Amino acid sequence: MRKLIKATAAILTSAIIATAAAGCSQTNGNTGEQTAGFKPALDTGTACSISVYGNYGNFEPLESEFAAFNEYYPNVELSYTNLDNYKSSIGPALKSSEAPNIYMLWHWMIDKDEYSDLFDAAENLSDKSLGIDLSCIKSGLLYKDKNDAVPMIPIFSTTYGMLVNEDLFKKEGLSVPVTYEELCNVCKTLKEKGYKSPIMGYNDPKVGSAISYVLSYPHFAALLINEPETVSKLNALDPSVAESLRPTLEHLNEFMMLGFIDIDECSKIENNYDAVIYRFFEGDVPMMIVNGDVASGTRKREKQSEAFTASPFSYKFYNIPICEKGAYFLDLSSVEFAVNKNCDDLAMTNEFMRFLISTNELNNIARNKRLVAVTNDMPLDSIYSPLANTAQDHIIFDEDLGLLDDPVVQMRLLSYKVINGEMTVDEAVKAFGTVKDE
Repeated sequence: MRKLIKATAAILTSAIIATAAAGCSQTNGNTGEQTAGFKPALDTGTACSISVYGNYGNFEPLESEFAAFNEYYPNVELSYTNLDNYKSSIGPALKSSEAPNIYMLWHWMIDKDEYSDLFDAAENLSDKSLGIDLSCIKSGLLYKDKNDAVPMIPIFSTTYGMLVNEDLFKKEGLSVPVTYEELCNVCKTLKEKGYKSPIMGYNDPKVGSAISYVLSYPHFAALLINEPETVSKLNALDPSVAESLRPTLEHLNEFMMLGFIDIDECSKIENNYDAVIYRFFEGDVPMMIVNGDVASGTRKREKQSEAFTASPFSYKFYNIPICEKGAYFLDLSSVEFAVNKNCDDLAMTNEFMRFLISTNELNNIARNKRLVAVTNDMPLDSIYSPLANTAQDHIIFDEDLGLLDDPVVQMRLLSYKVINGEMTVDEAVKAFGTVKDE
């Protein structure tokens, strides 16, 4: 089953038109001259179809970009198809007669044999002749392969942290913690005031927004950011560096032993998206652990929550000061677009990418989806405003870290087992490289 969204030429408000016309400097594909905003490089009367395949629901912001592009190319039909079982279906789709022009890739697919065909089919989007201005994107989010080619471009980025009920903190006379000591003291005070679980989250080993993973991964990343040799061995699942997990797992275990998180209560949350948001909106949870993708769904669900509608409160997204040095902002690519170099209408496909990859459009699509923008200026939705205070040396990017999916999965699974009492820290370290992501 797949969901298809189509956008054709539409009458847009002046605000959308103005937005579409602005952007970071673009290179005109015909002349090579720099321009202040997007200017069509192809015949604007061209009629063709451009399809985008992905595995991302509720992608209305992309429809807005389709409509904005149609202001320049009214005869280009653009569509988005949400594929079920994307991991297994996108490969055959690329080889079919209905192959997409653009498709999603993710950082976790890098260096996995089963996805090599997806990267082989991807156009090098850093090719100067395409005129796509990658300079408006944070360099730490841009993946380059061994040939220095860019097969995919981030459209959104995400991070890990917690939704904080600021009204509740104000009511209890507390400040949102910015150091690990403050986090522990705040949790202790909240426990004394009757809050059974000052921190809550989804308890499951399979997802990246799980409580154990969101608590462990920033700590792990902070220890590894200046250890490229260790990262390289971790990527190879080399058991000689298994001990590099110990400091994070011990810290996580010690924090759990303080009793600030009631795992049984967390396990009652039925899923890692709607249920997490609605539980937070009940108003009695001081801090709810989430990632940016979950936080992005809060705005739409405010009106859908009876509890929040009856008693609304102010809330924001903060990074968790779980590390001894405080909080780290992991700025990680979320959705990335690749161009099928064998697709029909490749020139117009690249023209759409040239339009989309600009400061204005990337900021617009992030704002509409309530996710973190990938641009250098990174305007923040008000929910993420606390991130603006992050010190530069506490920001960690995908590509600067260099950690691939295999060791990340190991940390995710092992941290879950530790906080749920299924393994000791010693057992978890010994098991590195052997646990399976079922």
